[in-house]
Order: sequence, then C-alpha cells, then structure tokens
Amino acid sequence: MKVVGQYSFAGGKEIVESEYASQLTQIINCIEQIDKEAHKTKESKELRTPGQMLYSPVDLNTAFKQYLNPLGWHSSRVKCDYPHYYVGDYQHKETKGAFRDMDFVKDSLGVEVQFGKYSFMVYNVAAKMTIFSNLEIIDAGIEIVPVKELANKMSSGVSYFEQFTWDLDQRGVSNIDIPVLILGIL
Repeated sequence: MKVVGQYSFAGGKEIVESEYASQLTQIINCIEQIDKEAHKTKESKELRTPGQMLYSPVDLNTAFKQYLNPLGWHSSRVKCDYPHYYVGDYQHKETKGAFRDMDFVKDSLGVEVQFGKYSFMVYNVAAKMTIFSNLEIIDAGIEIVPVKELANKMSSGVSYFEQFTWDLDQRGVSNIDIPVLILGIL
C-alpha cells in the first residue's frame, strides 16, 4: 500500500512531521509493507458485485497490528462512566463495560485506521481524538483512511479520503480540536 493523500487538520501535518517524525516514519513504513492484494479475502454478497473478491477491512486492520505492535504501538482503552442526566422518575440500568479505544498510541501520538462508515471518520477526528487529548493520552493524531479508488474495492458504504477531507474543510477547525494528519492510502 502507499500514501497518496495528506490533509493537515488543525496544523496536524506540520506538528506530526516536526514533533513525531520517527513515529510518522514507522507509520508510513507500515503502510508500505502491507500487500493489499493479500487482503482481498472478502467475498461480496452485495447485489451489485456478487462473488467479487473485496479488500477485507478486518484483515487490513490485522496487518497494521502485526506490523506496529512489535514497534511499541499499543491500543489504548478508557472506561466510560456515563453521567446520569435523566429527568423525572426514569430508572436507568447501569451500563457495564462501556469504553472508548484508540487503535494505536505511542509517545502521545494517537493513530486510528478507519475502513468503515463515514460517521466513524468524523467521530475519530472531531470527538475521539479530542477526548483522548483531554484525558492526557495523546497530543496529536494520525487518521489513516482509504482513497476513493481503494474504497470502491471494499464493501459498499466505506467512506474515503476525498469525501472526508471535503467535509472537514467545510466544518472548519474549532478551538478544542487537536492537530491531526489524515493519510489517504491506496
């Protein structure tokens, strides 16, 4: 695989390149080591492409873990103790096992690999990374997403770099956002 797109959200490209250069090199090396053809393992059951072999998001995520974990990258999970803002006589049941997690963290840099629906991409950058920053787990992030050409060879509904970056351009940056470098991969 290779990086074919870069988008700097809230100064993410500049911050990651200057303060996390060695970690960025590890991420790019990881991407370049993944043979995407080896992960074309999902048989389509969709009406538009029955029987066609598609890239498997699960297999691709596993490839990232196999490469990055030995380099000291680890997932980070935080328990969620939800507040109770209920009104009236509503009796809630305790939520057990609720958590938020980040795919990879190393040296205060968080990395999310996202081959899913559009809403997850936006959530990762506009909410999850801010939450992990507020919890003093990360200071900056990298979001790795497919470009349209790759997304077309996955299940329907997978979002892509071009769509995601357009929406971030239209959204703008808020004072609570953290620096995130978005990498579009093929």
